[in-house]
Amino acid sequence: MVKNIGSLDKSVRIAVGLALLVMIFVLDTPNRWYGLIGILPIATAFMNYCPLYTLLKTNTLEVKHK
Repeated sequence: MVKNIGSLDKSVRIAVGLALLVMIFVLDTPNRWYGLIGILPIATAFMNYCPLYTLLKTNTLEVKHK
């Protein structure tokens, strides 16, 4: 598994994931459980790997030159 998520992308994924998870506690409708989708961006951020980026051949990781 090759890393393909950069630091800015990682920060955005964590923020979006947390915002979605907050929906569980803020909303009072049955739709609040859609907030569990927030687990996906948080998981991909901590793994530094996004399967969708692999399919799209995208890489946001900063390459450090020697």
